[in-house]
Amino acid sequence: MKRWTSGMRDSFFDSLYAIAKRDSKVMLVISDTGAICHDEFKRRLNNQYINVGIAEQNMVGVAAGLAMSGKIVYIYAIVPFVTARCYEQIRVDLCCMNLPVTVVGIGAGFDYSTLGPTHHGTEDIGLMRLLPEMTIYNPSDSLMAGLLAKISYKQPGPKYIRLDRTGFPLVYKNERDIDISNGFSMLKQGKELYIIATGRMVYNALQVARKLSTQSIHAGVIDLFRIKPLNVEKIWPIIKEVGHVVTLEEHFVTGGIGSTISGILITKKNIPVFKSIGIPNQFCRKYGTRECLQYINKIDVDSVTESIKEWIRNT
Repeated sequence: MKRWTSGMRDSFFDSLYAIAKRDSKVMLVISDTGAICHDEFKRRLNNQYINVGIAEQNMVGVAAGLAMSGKIVYIYAIVPFVTARCYEQIRVDLCCMNLPVTVVGIGAGFDYSTLGPTHHGTEDIGLMRLLPEMTIYNPSDSLMAGLLAKISYKQPGPKYIRLDRTGFPLVYKNERDIDISNGFSMLKQGKELYIIATGRMVYNALQVARKLSTQSIHAGVIDLFRIKPLNVEKIWPIIKEVGHVVTLEEHFVTGGIGSTISGILITKKNIPVFKSIGIPNQFCRKYGTRECLQYINKIDVDSVTESIKEWIRNT
């Protein structure tokens, strides 16, 4: 039976609120992108909550000033607005200064499916990967999202966490199943193939693996939840044991985890055959449900399953 839970955003901010109640140094700064899960901050911790209005670039500057005065700061907006719109400010104010500010982007991938390419979070990993000092997390379910609020609170330096708004079936049973230190989890061991997925696509990868097993293709699944820094020393010994490696992401194929993993492979000998599956490097101008946009871009479960089967047959 599928186990559903509250949305990633709710889990993350419920966890952060519990931390902020104990530590007045924790600040939440938003740019007029509201959410019901922020209501407790506004009502009960109003001295730790700032809405700068629709001014994302200014939000980063405010966060940097607060961090320099000893605060632990979280900034929040929709993915393209909190990354691309204020990229220079993140680069200079946060990364050059190595400040303890966590950038929280809501709407990973096609989460805002009905609002068009202006609101799609499809190139943010590529942007944030380029920045020195930046750590990137992409949780696969709400349990991990809540845990990352606790992890980011203790971790120095700038961080980027990309979240979904809604809930979907849990990948993990409880927080104790998640070892954050490795930066990834092996959810299913593979014999001939590993699917390395991140974020929402981890659940899809598990479904793909089940479908492939009915075709006698034994695929393992790795949840890559810390995209940067990548734990090469731990992940390479696992993937080198199989003949095929696939990356799966709801992000442009350019700059995402496919680029990250391929960057490892070109430095190694006797590497597995590699395939990157993600959104083609073009804006999706179609509108509909998230599942519809995944189907159009061939990253839905059935399309990915068929793509992998054909690829293995021809390699």
